[in-house]
Amino acid sequence: MNDETQGLRRLPLHDLHVRLGARMVPFAGWEMPVQYPAGVMKEHLHTRAAAGLFDVSHMGQLLLRPKQGMEALALSFERLMPVDVLGLAEGRQRYGMLTNETGGILDDLMFANRGDHLFVVVNAACAPQDTAHLREHLREVAEVATVDSRGLLALQGPAAEAALARLVPDAARMRFMDLIAADWQGTELWISRSGYTGEDGFEISVPKEAITAFAEALLAMEEVAPIGLGARDSLRLEAGLCLYGHDIDTTTSPVEAGLSWAIQKARRPGGLREGGFAGAQRILEELADAPERLRVGLRPEGRAPMREGTELFTPDGTPVGRVTSGGFGPSVEAPVAMGYVAAAHAAPGTALMGDVRGKRLPVTVSDLPFRPSTYKR
Repeated sequence: MNDETQGLRRLPLHDLHVRLGARMVPFAGWEMPVQYPAGVMKEHLHTRAAAGLFDVSHMGQLLLRPKQGMEALALSFERLMPVDVLGLAEGRQRYGMLTNETGGILDDLMFANRGDHLFVVVNAACAPQDTAHLREHLREVAEVATVDSRGLLALQGPAAEAALARLVPDAARMRFMDLIAADWQGTELWISRSGYTGEDGFEISVPKEAITAFAEALLAMEEVAPIGLGARDSLRLEAGLCLYGHDIDTTTSPVEAGLSWAIQKARRPGGLREGGFAGAQRILEELADAPERLRVGLRPEGRAPMREGTELFTPDGTPVGRVTSGGFGPSVEAPVAMGYVAAAHAAPGTALMGDVRGKRLPVTVSDLPFRPSTYKR
């Protein structure tokens, strides 16, 4: 362990990553594989063409077990985010956002209805705060338990179904956002058909004592390759997906972040359970009147990426926004970025200028995603 990794937590697959030649870096308090010998570009393209295996065991896994029944838990959880929890069917998963009283996003997460409890996956850097937040606000209706005995893998790409189905045949029958418990050699896996690359694929919660054998069984297949954080970031950027702490944070609302699709009808004005969640006044007003700024896609001209922090201007020099994520998109073979701009300049096709190291370079507002998703619905 060197000075850079001193004090960091290690993944249950740490030794496997090292054996595979991964370059390990600090990320969200963990020692994580950023890339393998193939490199970020090849890892990205392999995931788009076949199947990539990601170790996302740093993310927080939580179980919310009801004290008074699932309905009371669902209604209380709905007070923490503008999402329909009560209407989520058993065996299904949904994207959600914890919000604060000013309508900002505390964290984004995935939650699933497992019949007698909810299974929640949160971002690694936010996990301690999320756990404390849920325990404080759900203490009357649920026990909030952290899942420390399991790791989490993501298998993503067009060959993911065929690969996983060799080990778990039931995976082939799952639809996007289904969640099942399945057996693999006497080990119970929790499998959701979801991910964060824009590709069809799965996230698989695996007991730590079995995770190395399970990962090695997948990596033994010709179409499966290990993929690091570098390619995970370029894949999610092409898919137009937000990275917490960069594209969304406690100051951005779900509406200005372009996440209104995650606010179901039941929670909107006129819905069965309108409002009643943290930050409802701002969020419902923005749904009705549109926010002052919006998250947009950005296509820089030329080959120079516009990174996070790049200031954006109109052609006449008026400041209008800032890039929150940016890099090169290997699948679209061009630089891509996302950022916030004033609503009057958010229409696709709007010509702007980005300040890159003191030089103003042209960039055009674009639709998101940069590459269409391939989810199996």
